[in-house]
Amino acid sequence: MQTDVARIVDVLAFPDVQLLDVAGPLQVFAAANELAVAAGLPRPYRPRVVSRGGTVNASAGLGLVGEALPDASEACDTLIVAGGWGVHQAVHDRELVDWVRERSARARRTASVCTGAFLLAAAGLLNERRAVTHWTRCAELATRFPTINVDPDPIFIRDGDVWTSAGVTAGIDLSLALVEDDLGRALALDVARHLVVFLKRPGGQAQFSAALSLQKSGERFGELHAWIAENLAADLSVGILAARVGMSERSFVRHYRAQTGTTPARSIERMRLEAARRLLGDTTLPVKRVAARCGFGTEETMRRGFLRSLGVSPQAYRERFTGHEAAETTHPA
Repeated sequence: MQTDVARIVDVLAFPDVQLLDVAGPLQVFAAANELAVAAGLPRPYRPRVVSRGGTVNASAGLGLVGEALPDASEACDTLIVAGGWGVHQAVHDRELVDWVRERSARARRTASVCTGAFLLAAAGLLNERRAVTHWTRCAELATRFPTINVDPDPIFIRDGDVWTSAGVTAGIDLSLALVEDDLGRALALDVARHLVVFLKRPGGQAQFSAALSLQKSGERFGELHAWIAENLAADLSVGILAARVGMSERSFVRHYRAQTGTTPARSIERMRLEAARRLLGDTTLPVKRVAARCGFGTEETMRRGFLRSLGVSPQAYRERFTGHEAAETTHPA
């Protein structure tokens, strides 16, 4: 839908904001403007950075020159709250939290990028909603704000007029989805091509969480983890894994635990569970086939793994997280 009135898009920044949380969305809306003008159409957006001081320093060391916070009662199409290390202080700024709450009430929709979800949560905007944030902070978000239904896998989630996204570059995915919602798939796809990114990237952020968390303490088993991810349905017994890295079984288990803090069996189960969650969300494959593809052997084995780790069965997970009419989850495909 095209309009002659440019939509105001406020991107909220604060000291120590994550640079890409701000720059990514801004560039998406700027590119949409450029492509619209090239097609002889009016600019669809008026994107701007806003902050309490007007100018803030991002955590990367770059100063961002924006505008002072507008009056919260002024009309606004879209409010996007960025994330970053500075959100730890921002959530304790009562005036800023109140502004976010009041500004959101005047906006057609509200969104967060990465840990910006914590600021939305502090303003009470995520109560009883589904939400996502950076995969390293999902557990903290769920603990600090138990009324939020945190789903750690999607790149972004839309629940009514509130959108949340995963870490950092997921703000680009989110903004492309906002453009698509406003102006249609064709223009959003043109923007994605212009920026040389996926309109909808493959997979959810769970594809990063298991591999990255296993490798964060070192790269010794990095190639092994990559091979496991590509061969989840294969024989992944300790003997097979030890042989791939040229160790005895006993030595492999000892060094693996020292390096990753967990056992090979537990790591494999985590990777299989995350792969199963993506298939349950992205496809209509029967649960039995999902179990086979992900290497669980039987549907019952996968069911026990889901209950143990997630507290729900695979079927209930699919119904709860992919069939809820009030919330739209996007697992790009």
